Amino acid sequence: MPTESPTGKAPTRSKRTDAQRNQQTVLTAAAEVFVTSGVDAPIRQIAARAGVGMATIYRHFPTRADLVTAVYHHQIEACAEAGPRLLASSDSPFDALRQWIDLFVDFLATKHGLADALQSDSDRFATLHTYLVDRLEPVSARLLDAAVEAGDIRPGIQPYELMRGVGNLCIGRDDDPRYDPRRLIELLLQGLRQPGQA
Repeated sequence: MPTESPTGKAPTRSKRTDAQRNQQTVLTAAAEVFVTSGVDAPIRQIAARAGVGMATIYRHFPTRADLVTAVYHHQIEACAEAGPRLLASSDSPFDALRQWIDLFVDFLATKHGLADALQSDSDRFATLHTYLVDRLEPVSARLLDAAVEAGDIRPGIQPYELMRGVGNLCIGRDDDPRYDPRRLIELLLQGLRQPGQA
């Protein structure tokens, strides 16, 4: 049931659309800021990147944990929705898998510091991790199955194993500027190839 405005009228569709657009803009800006500055970045930095006032952020996300959780959900959804789209538009299922893994790595960079940000709310963190696996494992499975069916990769790799392996390779990249997890992830993906595949 829509909330009435101070004039006693239900909010217009355009106001709701503007609010949704603002929320998406904030989530995108926050994700970008989190990559460079971590989840403890000042709210004013996120507001400046989004081009909105700090009050807009607090209206949508009253606490930092609310904002971090929303960004996490937003990025999971973007990653999940990209899988089928990449499969339909890429030159091969392996190319789609490679591009999707690249997005997954971007997502993992966004969630840097998530555990610390939600330290006082371990139930929320556990729920988010379950949501991640439940939402992205089927996408990973679909990409892997398509690549196997096309003869691009060997069968037998489990979607969760691939996601976990990629995640593990991303650990520690912020502590060592000489370490580039993408190079090792590319080696991992090449290791999945069928013999004779370039």
